[in-house]
Amino acid sequence: MHTPAYPLTLMYDASCAVCALEMDALRQRDVHNRLILIDISAEGFDAAVFGTTLEALYAEIHAVDAHGVQTRGIAVLRLAYQAVGLGWVLRPTGWGPLRPLSDMGYRFFARHRSTVSRALTPLIHLVRERRAQRLAREMSQCSQGQCAMPPRHEQPPI
Repeated sequence: MHTPAYPLTLMYDASCAVCALEMDALRQRDVHNRLILIDISAEGFDAAVFGTTLEALYAEIHAVDAHGVQTRGIAVLRLAYQAVGLGWVLRPTGWGPLRPLSDMGYRFFARHRSTVSRALTPLIHLVRERRAQRLAREMSQCSQGQCAMPPRHEQPPI
């Protein structure tokens, strides 16, 4: 796995509930603003800007680092987790005999993510609700509308 030059731009399908949930979690943990998350399902998104096609982006997650190095598939998730300080979580997916199994598992998920998302909808709603409750607790500790929350990258215009 290469060490990316930040920021790392991830192009993901926010119409996939599992994908959106995962990107929300990464966005929340991105305290050093290393990630830029772009929804490829957004109206007006142009894949050609990134030198690819929408079909390729829907087939698997893609990322481009600050030097223009492109990465696809589960390797993107390894880099994203590394960027937010959780590289150890997915590091084993890049090891020897686990790598081809992890790659195959990711490709299976990518092909069937809509079905998986539909099946997991109740769990996804529960996770989102718990995250919203936690954020509400954190926000209630703000003073005069000021919170000690780091700024987030804005999604660049499409």
